[in-house]
Amino acid sequence: MEPDLHPPGWQPTTSLETIRSRAQLLAKIRAYFEQTGVLEVETPVCSSHTTTDPAIESFQLTYSGPSFPAPQPLYLQTSPEFPMKRLLAAGSGAIYQICKAFRDGESGRRHNPEFTLLEWYRPGFNHYQLMDDVAALVNNLLPEPRVVEHLSYREIFKCHLDINPHIATVSQLQQCARQHGIADAQRLNLPSKDGWLDLLLSHCIEPQLGQNSLSFVVDYPASQASLAKISSGTPPLAERFELYMEGMELANGFHELTDAGEQRQRFHQDLEKRAAQGQPAVPMDQNLLAAMDAGLPDCAGVALGIDRLLMQITQATHIDQVLSFPITRA
Repeated sequence: MEPDLHPPGWQPTTSLETIRSRAQLLAKIRAYFEQTGVLEVETPVCSSHTTTDPAIESFQLTYSGPSFPAPQPLYLQTSPEFPMKRLLAAGSGAIYQICKAFRDGESGRRHNPEFTLLEWYRPGFNHYQLMDDVAALVNNLLPEPRVVEHLSYREIFKCHLDINPHIATVSQLQQCARQHGIADAQRLNLPSKDGWLDLLLSHCIEPQLGQNSLSFVVDYPASQASLAKISSGTPPLAERFELYMEGMELANGFHELTDAGEQRQRFHQDLEKRAAQGQPAVPMDQNLLAAMDAGLPDCAGVALGIDRLLMQITQATHIDQVLSFPITRA
């Protein structure tokens, strides 16, 4: 059924049935973590720092009250990752959080600038153990459990595009994009090899993933490590995964980087990329770096999109169908 995304302006774009489904989903999530010994926490939505990731833009606001000598710029969180890692460094043990997250410029069939995120961290876990945890939770939430499969990043490119993403050149990736009918591939001027890999992944591969299954993609290129550890080997690989269901990305998880020096270097590299691409400079999170200096335990963490999972459960075709008031009528 196609969504009715244009009811009278004061009304929600979702149904009362879906609102009840969301409440049941959140209750089941909390029950799962209660049973598995993971503590629910809450951290600030506003911060003096934000992500440096060039692929993400933050909302900025200004606080003008007491506590600061001058008006203080603040950012709405794009995820609760940084403060949650500070709690881990303080000895919290396994923790989870259900919260609102915000990303500027992201709106569409699967995106709303304000969305609901579930994020959790398991000390002592690597990314493979966390994948098992994610699969157990998601299958507990779905109406019918699904078969779980694990696919390497190299494997999905080889299977669907007959190309090795770790050794392919930019010109080969561009040629592959042209051959598979991606619009304007000849004229695109993407800033990096990873840009071409992301284009091919989103247009040619993602729609095939997670068909009647939970598909975990692992072993990403080291250049896409973000905040994950990088394994030794040839080639070195990022210790991260993404979960797909019916062609939709639901979760992104890492065996978390714990080296503060390496993290600081990655933040600086991000800021250099932002400057080169004409994006605004943002302050790196010095509190996170101080916590990592003090000692972030070996752990794995994952962020899972609640709205997208609810779309799967209710068979919605547009994110507005599972939101009471999307950005257009907030």
